[in-house]
Amino acid sequence: MRVGLDYRPATGFPNSGIGRQNIALEEAFRAHSDVQLQLFSVGPYDHAIRRIAHCPAWATPLNGIHRLPERLRFEAQFLPGALREAEIEVYVANMNMGLPIGHKPTGMRYVLQLHDLFQLTIKNNHGSTLKAMIYGLTDRLSIGHSVRAADRIWAPSQFTADETVRLFPHARSKIRVMPHVVEGFRAAPVELDTPLPERFWLCVGTREPRKNIPFFFDAWQIARRQFPRTPDLVLIGGSDCLQPAQRETPGLHAISGISDGQLHHVYQQALRLWQPSYGEGFGLPVVEALSAGTPVAVATGSSLDEVTPHDSPRFSPTDLAALVRLMGVLSTAEPEHCAPLKAWADNYSVAAFRRRFNEMVEELR
Repeated sequence: MRVGLDYRPATGFPNSGIGRQNIALEEAFRAHSDVQLQLFSVGPYDHAIRRIAHCPAWATPLNGIHRLPERLRFEAQFLPGALREAEIEVYVANMNMGLPIGHKPTGMRYVLQLHDLFQLTIKNNHGSTLKAMIYGLTDRLSIGHSVRAADRIWAPSQFTADETVRLFPHARSKIRVMPHVVEGFRAAPVELDTPLPERFWLCVGTREPRKNIPFFFDAWQIARRQFPRTPDLVLIGGSDCLQPAQRETPGLHAISGISDGQLHHVYQQALRLWQPSYGEGFGLPVVEALSAGTPVAVATGSSLDEVTPHDSPRFSPTDLAALVRLMGVLSTAEPEHCAPLKAWADNYSVAAFRRRFNEMVEELR
């Protein structure tokens, strides 16, 4: 089976969640004995991607891959002809959108890996009202087209699958749940240049409003006043989501721009990862923390309900008083055994992902 894979995420943002899953798909396809894989991407003229992938004649800067004009040019002008010339039988896009625009050749099948639908359901951080309106319209059109064109839709959680059916009822029969792969950390732990606090809680990912960091920060501040043993708070991703005065709060440590090895070290040293998001399509940091043996506490109401061990603490993403009480309880809790946490994370290992992936490939034959 000749498979084409949209490799733009791995080209432009390989360390993002979508970029990592893009690379995981590439490795899984290459490991499948009955698949001949070809990559399709864009990039600057001197970029190494042009040596391993089908690319258009024009150049695209790496920071422009996600922009609408470049996407439309790739998906409408380049991709249809390139897929026909390469005699692709199955084409896979994994950036929530990105399937070719135009007539689909007879016999070709399209697969869409749909991570979440928060571009359509939640107010996102676009910097201005005008940008939000433009992105909202173009995202709805782009995602809607790919959902309609896809022969199969791979969702990383039942939550995302259900949201897809809610917004696109006609797609129900196409949807399959295939959880993301979480490899743990290939890089050994590396200490940061600035020492971490002796006792701290951790939040990973702070930029989007749905991460709910200001709400969590308010609860943590109250808990610090009420419960003396409440640990410091480390934010991975920066503190721009907070007010300027809040960023100077004693006990708050904002960190960004660290390596995988340094992130591994932070996970290992944390007393607990908190994930207060009111919207997650999968919950990568939760599984990463568990793979490092670090306990977690998560907000209810999204895919976090699925990826978190059943006995882990949970809280409402809107009930401040209840979260403060939970922080008080957990500030003096005994350390948890790491073995059961790592065993749970194995549900999302490479081996588990490949088993489900191979089932999905067999369905495409």
